[in-house]
Amino acid sequence: MRTLMHRIWVRLCADDGSATVEYAMVAVGAAAFGLVLWAVVSGQSVNDAITGLINRALSFRQ
Repeated sequence: MRTLMHRIWVRLCADDGSATVEYAMVAVGAAAFGLVLWAVVSGQSVNDAITGLINRALSFRQ
């Protein structure tokens, strides 16, 4: 019984796969950040601001 409890304890305390979980959490976080960034950049106000900036940069004022 003691060896069984020891094996269960070793399995519960092992950190095998923790790096995989960390990478998965980073990937999910990056995907969420990309989704938020896409939503902000694809908005009309950002489009208007970029268009206005380009028009102002290309216009010749005398």
